[in-house]
Amino acid sequence: MAKLGVNIDHVATLRQARFTTYPDVIEAAKICEKSGADGITVHLREDRRHIQERDVYLLRKIVRTKLNLEMALSDEIVEFALKVVPDEVCIVPERRRELTTEGGLDAWGEKGRLAGVVRRLKKKGILVSLFINAEPKQVRAAKEVGANCVELHTGAYAEAKSEKSRLRELKKLKQAGKLAVELGLRLNAGHGLNYDNVRPVARIPGVGDLNIGHSIISRSVFVGLAQAVREMKRLIEFPSP
Repeated sequence: MAKLGVNIDHVATLRQARFTTYPDVIEAAKICEKSGADGITVHLREDRRHIQERDVYLLRKIVRTKLNLEMALSDEIVEFALKVVPDEVCIVPERRRELTTEGGLDAWGEKGRLAGVVRRLKKKGILVSLFINAEPKQVRAAKEVGANCVELHTGAYAEAKSEKSRLRELKKLKQAGKLAVELGLRLNAGHGLNYDNVRPVARIPGVGDLNIGHSIISRSVFVGLAQAVREMKRLIEFPSP
């Protein structure tokens, strides 16, 4: 059964828009956990546009499920992760001008550098995931560098303009997921998932965590954060219509 990781970055986005102390990401994490979230995800970006170092330190103290830190393959952020020791990290590509993470990490092209970083993180007891496109060579590269897990980028599926292209992208996700499981990797997925498109992904055999943020925080504007989390949790726990 798929589990729900709630990304609370955009709670911090609202706070940073006015540089206030609210809305509080700590309170958001507590509400998410009480409402059924299986984990809390945050992305400490190099430009610090939303989540700040202090947020991660405080979350490390209060999160009772698991804390997943999304991070770029940068020396500064790697050192920070080694210091704060989240339960999991997910290494993602990062570009300064992007609105959100665009595409998966080139694990194949970064194998040499990744292997050393993965080894250091795992030595601290941190589970390491790589955020990759649903491509066989990227899945194999994740295994080769010693990652525990892959998180398949679901953006192409979520943004598909037709049913035909959506089904084509879903097939790629299923095939990559099958390979990951066969190689002994944990399988997660995320990016662009919402209340209308999450169910088919939740049905992918072997899928674990679905990390979802923007759609949940957006929904919370109308129904409250607790209800928004509960609604998403029901969809992924009971993915058959």
